[in-house]
Amino acid sequence: MATTGMHRQGTAGSSGAWVSGWTAFAGVMMIFGGAMAIFQGIAAIAQDDVFVTTRNYVYTFNLTSWGWIHLTLGVLVVLAGVAVFRGMLWARIVGITLAGLSMVANFMWLPHSPVWASVLIAIDAFVIWALCVGSDRDARTA
Repeated sequence: MATTGMHRQGTAGSSGAWVSGWTAFAGVMMIFGGAMAIFQGIAAIAQDDVFVTTRNYVYTFNLTSWGWIHLTLGVLVVLAGVAVFRGMLWARIVGITLAGLSMVANFMWLPHSPVWASVLIAIDAFVIWALCVGSDRDARTA
């Protein structure tokens, strides 16, 4: 009997298979958004002049602390994005969690860089949406 579908070779945990569709979109956006968060964190750690410091802000961390938060989240999001792009099921769950944390961090970062924080919040929202609607066939168990 002839089949028209494509067959994957190897076991479910084998490497080498890449995802497509919304899951691939989420992986690429996670890598992009994470890289931008890394650059944002480096600029904040260096106390660059592009950031505005406001007085009487509820979430008063110094700029260096925010920089380390964004740098750490950015690295974790990039690593999870690579794993999502590779099709790991655990990475989709971690990716949704990290994108949610990144949204919260960027919301609290709004007074320092309103436009860029809004862009990253939108990217994180698209990542969460794409990971939630991604096909079950795209995710492999590790």
